[in-house]
Amino acid sequence: MRINKIREKWDADEPVLNGWLTISNGFSAEVMAHQGYDTLTVDLQHGVNDEMNLIAMLQAISTTETVPIIRVPWLEPGIIMKALDMGAYGVICPMINTAEDAKKFVEYTSYAPMGRRSFGPVRALIYGGNDYPDHANDMIVRFAMIETAEALDNLDAILGVEGLDAIYIGPSDLSLSLGCKPTFDEVDPPVAEAIDHILERATAHGLKAGIHNGTTTAARARIGKGFRFVTVSSDARIMAHGSQAIVAEMKDSLKS
Repeated sequence: MRINKIREKWDADEPVLNGWLTISNGFSAEVMAHQGYDTLTVDLQHGVNDEMNLIAMLQAISTTETVPIIRVPWLEPGIIMKALDMGAYGVICPMINTAEDAKKFVEYTSYAPMGRRSFGPVRALIYGGNDYPDHANDMIVRFAMIETAEALDNLDAILGVEGLDAIYIGPSDLSLSLGCKPTFDEVDPPVAEAIDHILERATAHGLKAGIHNGTTTAARARIGKGFRFVTVSSDARIMAHGSQAIVAEMKDSLKS
C-alpha cells in the first residue's frame, strides 16, 4: 500500500504543512499540489466544493506526492466512507463534541473488526494499491475537530477514544462557542487559553494536534508550541491576497 507521508513525518516528529482547497476545480487543485505542500485538504464543509468535482481534484493532487485529505461536512457515515473510497488518506471531521461522536468517527473510517466501514474502495485501490484493504485501518489518519465549549468539557474522554490519530482546532468556531470574535490568529485570551489546553491534553494522550492559521507567522509560532499539522490560509484567500497586492501596487505606481 502507498505509504501515508503524514505518518512518516509524525514518526520523525516533523510538522506537516497543509494547504486548504475551497475552490471546486481540478486545475486549481493541481496548481496548489505542485507548490510543495505536504498535504492538501479538500473542504466539503465550507467553501464551494461539491462531490461532482471531487474526483477530478483528487486526481489532480495525485499528480504529485502531496497527500490528499478531505474535510467532510459532518459526522455522517455515508460521506465519510465515500471520501475514503475516493482515495482520501486523511479525514477531518467537524464538531466532534463527545466521546460517542469520536467513537462513531473511528468506526466509520475503519473496516471490521475495528469499525463498520462498508467495503467498496473503488478509487482507493488505484491510489493506495491492491493491498489497500489490508492496511487501510492503520494508514488512514483520523482528525477530530475540537471547536466547541462542549468538546472542551469532554476533551479527555474524546482524546481517549482508541483509533483516533489527531485533533484539529477550528479557531473561529471555537471562538464563537466561547463567546468571542471568530478569527484564526489573534484570538481572544479565553480562546488562546483553550487552544493551549487542547494541545497539552492531546500531547498527553499521544495524539497529534493540528490547527488552522491565517498567516505563516502564526503557523510557525504554533509549530514551536508543539502543533504538528498546520494549515495556512486557503486557495481562495491566497488568490484574493495576491490579486490585491498586484492591483494596489499598479494603482499606486499609476498615481505617481
